[in-house]
Amino acid sequence: MAEAIKCLEQRYLVKQDCITSPEATRDYLKLRLYDLQYQVFACMFLDSRHRVIVYEELFHGTIDGASVHPRDVVRKVIETGAAAVILAHNHPSGLAELQSSRKEALALIEVRVLDHFIVGDGQGTSLAECGLL
Repeated sequence: MAEAIKCLEQRYLVKQDCITSPEATRDYLKLRLYDLQYQVFACMFLDSRHRVIVYEELFHGTIDGASVHPRDVVRKVIETGAAAVILAHNHPSGLAELQSSRKEALALIEVRVLDHFIVGDGQGTSLAECGLL
């Protein structure tokens, strides 16, 4: 699996490639987050042309939750110089809901949340595609 992740990172996470496909993003995030037995909240930090600067797992939790602090997400956005982000988390047990506080905090510093993916049960759900973002 590590080799598959490395291959996808080389294909999608280099400065020349832009994130233009929810399917490619979903595939990458499913590989990173699907089989974990604990919840992880991650971000893909993007530049103004939606090229990936870095993917980072910011918070780790338990099987049914992870504490995510908007100020820590904002701090990392400023450190990376990101113009946009794609948020993601896995949900090893049960359904997940979007907490709007992260989106609102990022809007204050003019950083767009392009999507929020929830990975669970072998699926990757895009909240933007569902009209929930």
